[in-house]
Amino acid sequence: MPITDEIKKEIVKKISKVFEKSCPPIVIASQSENGMQLIGNKEVPYGSTKKMVPGMFFVSVISAKTMVSFHFFPMYMNEKPFVPLAPNSMKYLKGKTCFNYTKPEQVDVKEMEALLKKGAEVWKKLGYMK
Repeated sequence: MPITDEIKKEIVKKISKVFEKSCPPIVIASQSENGMQLIGNKEVPYGSTKKMVPGMFFVSVISAKTMVSFHFFPMYMNEKPFVPLAPNSMKYLKGKTCFNYTKPEQVDVKEMEALLKKGAEVWKKLGYMK
Protein backbone atom coordinates (compact mmCIF):
# COMPACT_ATOMS: atom_id res chain seq x y z
CA MET A 1 0.00 0.00 0.00
CA PRO A 2 1.53 3.34 -1.01
CA ILE A 3 2.19 5.96 1.63
CA THR A 4 -0.22 8.90 1.51
CA ASP A 5 0.70 12.57 1.82
CA GLU A 6 -1.22 12.71 5.11
CA ILE A 7 0.85 9.87 6.58
CA LYS A 8 4.08 11.47 5.41
CA LYS A 9 3.05 14.76 7.03
CA GLU A 10 2.19 12.93 10.26
CA ILE A 11 5.62 11.25 10.34
CA VAL A 12 7.42 14.53 9.58
CA LYS A 13 5.46 16.28 12.32
CA LYS A 14 6.24 13.54 14.84
CA ILE A 15 9.97 13.63 14.10
CA SER A 16 10.06 17.45 13.95
CA LYS A 17 8.64 17.60 17.49
CA VAL A 18 11.52 15.44 18.69
CA PHE A 19 13.99 17.68 16.85
CA GLU A 20 12.53 20.82 18.46
CA LYS A 21 13.25 19.40 21.92
CA SER A 22 16.97 19.45 20.98
CA CYS A 23 16.92 23.16 20.22
CA PRO A 24 18.98 24.69 21.72
CA PRO A 25 21.81 23.73 21.64
CA ILE A 26 21.14 22.41 18.11
CA VAL A 27 19.96 25.08 15.65
CA ILE A 28 17.08 24.87 13.15
CA ALA A 29 18.52 25.61 9.70
CA SER A 30 15.26 25.10 7.79
CA GLN A 31 11.73 23.96 8.48
CA SER A 32 8.54 23.28 6.49
CA GLU A 33 5.66 20.82 6.54
CA ASN A 34 7.78 18.57 4.31
CA GLY A 35 10.88 18.47 6.48
CA MET A 36 13.33 20.03 8.87
CA GLN A 37 17.09 20.38 9.09
CA LEU A 38 19.23 20.99 12.18
CA ILE A 39 22.85 22.12 12.36
CA GLY A 40 25.44 22.67 15.05
CA ASN A 41 25.54 26.02 16.85
CA LYS A 42 29.09 26.99 15.91
CA GLU A 43 30.53 28.37 12.67
CA VAL A 44 32.97 25.80 11.27
CA PRO A 45 35.20 25.37 8.19
CA TYR A 46 33.74 22.90 5.67
CA GLY A 47 34.93 21.08 2.58
CA SER A 48 38.23 21.16 0.74
CA THR A 49 38.16 24.96 0.54
CA LYS A 50 37.47 25.23 4.29
CA LYS A 51 34.67 27.69 3.61
CA MET A 52 33.06 28.81 6.86
CA VAL A 53 29.48 27.56 7.29
CA PRO A 54 27.07 28.66 10.05
CA GLY A 55 26.94 25.14 11.53
CA MET A 56 27.80 21.54 10.65
CA PHE A 57 24.86 19.52 9.31
CA PHE A 58 23.48 17.42 12.18
CA VAL A 59 20.15 15.84 11.27
CA SER A 60 17.18 16.19 8.93
CA VAL A 61 13.79 14.74 8.18
CA ILE A 62 12.59 14.84 4.57
CA SER A 63 9.34 13.73 2.98
CA ALA A 64 10.12 11.76 -0.19
CA LYS A 65 7.91 10.04 -2.75
CA THR A 66 7.60 6.64 -1.05
CA MET A 67 8.83 7.30 2.52
CA VAL A 68 10.02 9.81 5.08
CA SER A 69 13.78 9.84 5.60
CA PHE A 70 15.56 10.71 8.84
CA HIS A 71 19.22 11.51 8.14
CA PHE A 72 21.42 11.38 11.24
CA PHE A 73 24.92 12.53 10.35
CA PRO A 74 26.74 11.91 13.68
CA MET A 75 26.52 8.16 12.88
CA TYR A 76 28.52 8.65 9.68
CA MET A 77 31.92 8.70 11.41
CA ASN A 78 31.24 5.96 13.97
CA GLU A 79 27.96 4.12 14.39
CA LYS A 80 29.03 1.90 17.32
CA PRO A 81 28.02 4.27 20.15
CA PHE A 82 24.57 4.78 18.60
CA VAL A 83 23.43 1.24 17.76
CA PRO A 84 22.68 0.19 21.38
CA LEU A 85 20.62 3.36 21.91
CA ALA A 86 18.12 2.53 19.17
CA PRO A 87 17.67 -1.22 18.60
CA ASN A 88 14.14 -0.86 17.18
CA SER A 89 15.08 2.05 14.93
CA MET A 90 18.02 0.15 13.43
CA LYS A 91 15.49 -1.97 11.48
CA TYR A 92 14.80 1.12 9.36
CA LEU A 93 18.43 2.12 8.79
CA LYS A 94 19.36 2.07 5.11
CA GLY A 95 23.02 2.77 4.47
CA LYS A 96 25.09 4.51 7.13
CA THR A 97 22.93 7.41 8.29
CA CYS A 98 19.46 7.24 6.74
CA PHE A 99 16.40 5.79 8.46
CA ASN A 100 13.35 5.32 6.20
CA TYR A 101 9.81 5.29 7.62
CA THR A 102 6.47 4.51 5.97
CA LYS A 103 4.26 4.39 9.10
CA PRO A 104 4.10 6.76 12.09
CA GLU A 105 4.31 3.86 14.56
CA GLN A 106 7.75 2.96 13.18
CA VAL A 107 9.18 6.14 14.71
CA ASP A 108 10.43 5.37 18.22
CA VAL A 109 10.46 8.76 19.95
CA LYS A 110 12.49 7.60 22.99
CA GLU A 111 15.17 6.07 20.79
CA MET A 112 15.31 9.14 18.56
CA GLU A 113 15.71 11.38 21.62
CA ALA A 114 18.58 9.17 22.83
CA LEU A 115 20.25 9.35 19.40
CA LEU A 116 19.98 13.14 19.29
CA LYS A 117 21.34 13.52 22.82
CA LYS A 118 24.34 11.29 22.09
CA GLY A 119 24.81 13.00 18.71
CA ALA A 120 24.96 16.42 20.39
CA GLU A 121 27.66 15.10 22.74
CA VAL A 122 29.64 13.83 19.75
CA TRP A 123 29.21 17.15 17.87
CA LYS A 124 30.47 19.05 20.93
CA LYS A 125 33.47 16.74 21.29
CA LEU A 126 34.31 17.20 17.59
CA GLY A 127 34.14 20.99 17.96
CA TYR A 128 30.98 21.48 15.87
CA MET A 129 29.07 22.90 18.85
CA LYS A 130 29.75 25.20 21.76
